[in-house]
Amino acid sequence: MDFSVTPATQALVYRLQAFIDRYVLPYNAAWHQAVAMGDYPPAFMADLKALAQEEGLWNLCLPELSAEEPGTRLSHSAYAPLAEIMGKLPWAAEVFNCQAPDSGNMALLHQFGSETQKRQWLQPMLAGAIRSAFAMSEPDVASSDPTNLQTTVRDEGDVWVINGRKWFITGAAHPDCKLLMVMCRNEMAVGSDSAAFEMLTKHHQHSIVLVPMETLGVERVRNIPVVHHLAPEGHCEIVFKQVRVPKNSLLGAWGEGFSMGQKRLGPGRVHHCMRTLGQCELALSLAAERCLEREAFGHHLSDYSSVQEWLALSRIEIDQARLLVMQVAWLLDQAEVNRAELDAKVAAIKVVAARLQVKVVDRAMQIFGAMGLSPDTPLAYFWTWGRALQLMDGPDEVHLRTVARRELAQARERMGASSNYFTTPEQMVRPPHIR
Repeated sequence: MDFSVTPATQALVYRLQAFIDRYVLPYNAAWHQAVAMGDYPPAFMADLKALAQEEGLWNLCLPELSAEEPGTRLSHSAYAPLAEIMGKLPWAAEVFNCQAPDSGNMALLHQFGSETQKRQWLQPMLAGAIRSAFAMSEPDVASSDPTNLQTTVRDEGDVWVINGRKWFITGAAHPDCKLLMVMCRNEMAVGSDSAAFEMLTKHHQHSIVLVPMETLGVERVRNIPVVHHLAPEGHCEIVFKQVRVPKNSLLGAWGEGFSMGQKRLGPGRVHHCMRTLGQCELALSLAAERCLEREAFGHHLSDYSSVQEWLALSRIEIDQARLLVMQVAWLLDQAEVNRAELDAKVAAIKVVAARLQVKVVDRAMQIFGAMGLSPDTPLAYFWTWGRALQLMDGPDEVHLRTVARRELAQARERMGASSNYFTTPEQMVRPPHIR
């Protein structure tokens, strides 16, 4: 495994950082002011997106783009350091058309969409003209197990009919959000073979349906604050009441919604985790600079061993997490990979990154004191997002179970081999005869 940055990627890193420093960061205060006044997205966002596209810093996160589609076709490993840079400024990803959940939605459309669906939805998304949302989680079931989902899709001849309630749907409040990808439980069609339907496994009972946001029966109920932070793009609750869409709105095959949703998780979690690492790096930088200038009891905070320990632990933990995330990015780039190993690694980085962010940012907030709790720095928001990530995309406990199951499966395969390392006479294996 080689995680070194190639010269081409390093050049992109420099270009991206220079673009953010020159064009994006100067608008940071204006962005927050516009959002506070209800002006979202700010008018200057369109200009920044156009400039990023002109500079070739566009659709950086989609490795499978064709030559005719706008973008750079970077590998997951090459995109990872760019995602880390974008993560330091949470609204920056949209400037480069690399924001969640659109990045994963575009990948799904690219892989499973029909030519009609690609023309209608993927092409304007690649151009940054529209945005989308992925509607999966539900309030009435434990959505950490997607097979629980109860929103239904029913075949009524020439249309699909959807009924149900979703919530925490990221991006659904954005004015440019025109498409919902809705994960639905299949309802048996009238006249179909009920025995064959009942034979389907729980992982083949869901489908993904493309629903235009303005479809009759789609009701956006509210934008739900996350730990009292109200995101302008939204984490929305949406009700679907007898929503009728054409038959060509089914994404991929009937009953394959679960597997399609799983395919979107690996790259998406690398993106999330690298953005998290960027926020942790910024929190550590802010903390280190703050403790050099802040005094208490006659000494700079940097003189106290407890503060030095916080800084050291944060550096060590960030670097450890980055190596694990880069390993997953490298695995995703391989033509052949052990799926069970990849799933366990993807689950691991989700746990590591979320917990890392809470710890690192918490230390930085403590160093900043009261200012760390205020909106004067990004720390309070970073902490909020880190805590939310321990539940979003599945709670830590589910991902830990995935890692543990992989470990136990490997233990079953090598059962007894480790006993050779026992040292007590009763447990020792008799050595072979040596001449």
